[in-house]
Amino acid sequence: MQALKRSFPNLQKWAYNYSGFNQYGLLRDDLLYESPDVIEALRRLPHHLMEERNFRLVRAVQLDAQKQILPKEQWTTLENDVHYLLPLVEEVIRERKEKEAWEAQ
Repeated sequence: MQALKRSFPNLQKWAYNYSGFNQYGLLRDDLLYESPDVIEALRRLPHHLMEERNFRLVRAVQLDAQKQILPKEQWTTLENDVHYLLPLVEEVIRERKEKEAWEAQ
């Protein structure tokens, strides 16, 4: 993957912009499928981050219903898109696997 990024530095940015979710102000972690692991990670998410996530999701639904997108200045950029939820999801998965291994003994 790193070789691909070095060979085509603008490909990742193009794919990010082409996906379209950034035009609604959403972050990548806002789009994660809500599996049991993600739901547990959301439960552990600090309150202010959960409020920010909920705001982005409600705004995106409202914009989509109105057939509008945000002004270009408000689009999420690849550089500003942070993984706020992924570290918690990875922690939940690690804990679940550890628990499953413990119970299998």
